[in-house]
Amino acid sequence: MLRNNLDRCIKYVLFACLLAFSTAGCTSTPPPAKNVEQQPKATASLTPKTGGTITIGYQAEPDTLDPQKTTMSAGNFVGGLLGGALMVLDPYTFELKPHLAESYTVSEDGKTLTFKLRQGVKFHDGTPLTASVFKQSIERAIDPKTASPVAGQDLAAIESVGAPDDNTLVLQLKEPSASILSAYGGYQQPISMEVLKKYGSDFGRNPVGVGPWKFESWKTGESITLIPNDDYKWSAPFLENQGPVRPDKLIIKFIKDSQTLMAALDSGTIDIAGVSAKDVKKYKDDKEFTVLEGMQPVESFIGMNLENEILRDINVRKAINLAINKEALIIADLQGEGVPVYGPIPPTMFGYDKAVEEYGYKYDKEEAIRLLEESGWKLGGQGIREKDGKVLGLTMIIEDSKPGDQLVQSMLKEIGIDLKIQSYEMATAHAQAVKGEFDLMATSHGDIDPNILGLLLHSNQIGGLNFFRVNNKELDALLEKGSITTDSQERQKIYAAIQKLVVEEAYWIPLYSAKTFQVINNRIQGVKPNPLAILTIQDMWVNE
Repeated sequence: MLRNNLDRCIKYVLFACLLAFSTAGCTSTPPPAKNVEQQPKATASLTPKTGGTITIGYQAEPDTLDPQKTTMSAGNFVGGLLGGALMVLDPYTFELKPHLAESYTVSEDGKTLTFKLRQGVKFHDGTPLTASVFKQSIERAIDPKTASPVAGQDLAAIESVGAPDDNTLVLQLKEPSASILSAYGGYQQPISMEVLKKYGSDFGRNPVGVGPWKFESWKTGESITLIPNDDYKWSAPFLENQGPVRPDKLIIKFIKDSQTLMAALDSGTIDIAGVSAKDVKKYKDDKEFTVLEGMQPVESFIGMNLENEILRDINVRKAINLAINKEALIIADLQGEGVPVYGPIPPTMFGYDKAVEEYGYKYDKEEAIRLLEESGWKLGGQGIREKDGKVLGLTMIIEDSKPGDQLVQSMLKEIGIDLKIQSYEMATAHAQAVKGEFDLMATSHGDIDPNILGLLLHSNQIGGLNFFRVNNKELDALLEKGSITTDSQERQKIYAAIQKLVVEEAYWIPLYSAKTFQVINNRIQGVKPNPLAILTIQDMWVNE
C-alpha cells in the first residue's frame, strides 16, 4: 500500500492544487455553491462561440505527462484534460458516475467489479478504446516494474483484470475496496500500449489520450499548449457541452510566484488562476472578473508524536486542543476565508459527521489549565509549567511559515507550554516525521475518500504516513472495516465512530479547511459555480 510513502504523502498535501483545476470533486455535506462575483447579466444571453484561446496560470510544471509515472498534481491536471477515467465525480450532486464506462456492477462479495465500456471512444490517433486496451493499461499501472507512484497505489487492490469482450472490463480485487471506484482523473486515464511502444521513454512528453484536448507542444519552464479533439463526444454526464471543446487552444502557463501570477491575471496575459484568500478581495470587487468560491476536502491540522513522553498523557493532548482558538487562526492565516474543523475528516469529505461540531474541542483556556494542573504540571519560572524537574516544552515542525504558527505558540504559552517552531522544506519535514523526530507537526491532508485515514492513523503505517505513532487496536479495526465496506450508509456510521474515537483520544489538533478561489477574466464565458470551485473547462468559451 505504501510503495512510495513520500510521493503518496505529497499527493495529499498538494491535493488542493489537484482539485482546483480538475473537472470533478467529491463531498458529503458540502457548503452551498457560490459565485461571488457573477458574470455581468449582459452576457447571460450570449450564444457560445467557437475559437479563441484560454490561458490558465498554474504554479507548478508537470514532471511528466505519463499518467502512470507522474507524482505531481500538475501532471494529473493536464492529464485529466488529455484523458478520462472509468468513473467521474459530479461536482454538483457529489455522485460517482460512469464516464468511460456506461455502467458497472459489483458482486455480492464486493471483490468483482464489471464495467460496460462506452462505445465509440477513440484515442487521439484514432485507435479505439477497448476493454483489452484498458486491461493492458491497468496491468502496466499495477506492475511493480512500472513503479507507478500514484496510479499503481490507487489500484493496488486489483488482483487481476479481465476483458471477455471489447466492451466488458472485469476487475478482480484482492479484497473488497470501498475506495477503488474513486480512483479517477488524470492519473487513471487509459493509455495505448501501441502508442507507448512508438514513443518509448519519450511518451511522457508526447501523450496521446482519449480526452477533449490533444497535446500540441511543451515549452519546458514556460507552458504546455493543447488543441481540441474534434472527434470528442463523450463528456462527463454533468457537463452541458457533450461535443468538442469550443476554444481553438488551451495554454497552461507556468508561473510559480503568486504575485507574478496575479500581475499576469491583471494584465490579461492569462485568463484564469487560483488566488489565495488574502489576495482575492480585489477581484471580488472588480467587475472584469468572476470569482468562484468553494471548499475542498482538505484539512489543516497539528499532529502529535505519541512516542513523546509528555504527549502520552491524554490530559496534555486535550489541553493543547482546548488552548487553540481556531477562529483566530482562520483570521490570521486565511483572512477569515475558511471554516473550523473539529475532527480528522473535513466537512466536504465523504463520511463527515456533523455531530463532531458539538463534541469536538472548543477554545477553553481555563479547562486546558485545569487538565494540566490535574496531571501535575505546575507553573514555574517565566510562566512555563514544570513537573518532576522537567519543563513543559515542545517543538513543532512546519512545512511553510504562516502567521498562525506564532499564534499557536502564544496560545500554548498562555496555558504554560513553551513551544519552539522549526521550519523545514516539505521533503525534509516528511523525512523528520517518518523517523519520529518531532513533537508536533503542522501539516494538512486531503483526498476524495476518508480511506486516507488508514494511511495516517493505522498502526501498520507506523514508519510510513502514520507519523504520529497512533497505535489503537479499536481504531485499527474500524479503519479496516471502513476500507472494505461498500454500503455507503454503513460506511458513514463507521467513519462517524472513527471521528468520535480520534477526538476522544485527542490524537491531533484539527484546525480548519480553507476556502479556495478561482479568478476568471469575464472574456471567458460558460463559467459554472459549484461547491468546490472546480473549473468545468469543457463548458467554457471565449467572448472576444
